[in-house]
Amino acid sequence: MSQQNFRSILTGSFSTPCDDNPTVAMIEAAYQHHDIDARYINCDVKAEGLKDAVAGAKAMEWVGFNCSLPHKVSVIEYLDELAESAQIIGAVNCVSIRDGRLIGDNTDGKGFLASLKKVTDPSGKKVLLLGAGGAARAIAVELGLASAAHITVMNRDPKKAETIAALVRDNTSAKADVQAWDGDASVPEDVDILINATSIGLGDSETMPPLKIETLRKGMIVADVIPNPPRTRLLREAEGKGCTVLDGLGMLVNQGVICVEHWLGKTLDAGVMEKTLKDIFDAA
Repeated sequence: MSQQNFRSILTGSFSTPCDDNPTVAMIEAAYQHHDIDARYINCDVKAEGLKDAVAGAKAMEWVGFNCSLPHKVSVIEYLDELAESAQIIGAVNCVSIRDGRLIGDNTDGKGFLASLKKVTDPSGKKVLLLGAGGAARAIAVELGLASAAHITVMNRDPKKAETIAALVRDNTSAKADVQAWDGDASVPEDVDILINATSIGLGDSETMPPLKIETLRKGMIVADVIPNPPRTRLLREAEGKGCTVLDGLGMLVNQGVICVEHWLGKTLDAGVMEKTLKDIFDAA
């Protein structure tokens, strides 16, 4: 008779506020589905408690944790090593603990890339990226590292957009420039991929980024980072124009899958995770 094991593998998340973060439900559903004896603990960690939380996770031999707002940058000083994209982006959302060493990665852009690669190879593509926040920064860097040909960052504040474009130019082979976002944006004819990396449309199925719908064309890939509602107005309009669409729910799920691969070396069922999130969003 094999000896029973009463010790679960520990993973989790450090953020504040954390009450409305459904990642725990998504990942624990997948742990159960795969019969993995692991827990994902959603912790409310204030800025002044981050150092102790990281030390605690290490002391209790957690295998890894997510870092969400406001800790994505400040956590770096407590880590031993950074993956390439995390180093370039300057932010970490996924920490792995291996042999007592803390390794930081950024899966924000990798989740997007995993969705994108299901429909096309980003190599050699021209991209129009709307927004210049944390999501835009991570996505731009991952696209650059995946050999996109050209990325245009469009934002109301061109200075913020230029920071991201410079990051791409300085650290990847991609060309990158900036366009000011005044009024309704036109999508240039040579763009292969359009990405909404703003929060416009979050929790509201009728709003969308100010965009000239008629400049979307058949065959273009249109992606939206908004996970809820998954079918944003932008994506519905794009589908009507014959575009291939990618939703933010898939990106969020992929991000979780990649983190757990880092922590446990196992690939979780994305379908189980997506269904769990959909059910939560539908019930809200």
